[in-house]
Amino acid sequence: MALKTDAIGKTYPAVSYAVGREKVREFASAVGEEGALHHDPEAARAAGYADVVAPPMFAVVYGGRAMAPALFDPDVGIDFARMVHGGQEFVWGPPVVAGDEVATEVEVKNIADRGGLLFYVFETRSTNQEGETVCTGTWTNIVR
Repeated sequence: MALKTDAIGKTYPAVSYAVGREKVREFASAVGEEGALHHDPEAARAAGYADVVAPPMFAVVYGGRAMAPALFDPDVGIDFARMVHGGQEFVWGPPVVAGDEVATEVEVKNIADRGGLLFYVFETRSTNQEGETVCTGTWTNIVR
């Protein structure tokens, strides 16, 4: 069967995520970020932030939710039984803090056969309520 590449360039509607203080604290604890900026609103405010600051990799929380429609899109055609995680890369903008509303859109950047392995590359673009890009992510999945 030929590799389906028609979905390259396809974008998906933005998915909104309301960043909650307890979610930031829970994520920070789960990844070992025990600094006061991630747990104590007063410490975060004293440092100039509106509320607790999400660790950078919190991007997988709001970005991952937005990825689901692309991953399960039949036009993309991923065979999940043979899929492995290939990698993630992120470029961060301003920090995400509790109280932010982050909207993430997804685009299929590439679908390619490389030596019999199928590479599915997606890009997420996440913006806050001020229109600032807080994170751009590249998500690579490989089907063997």
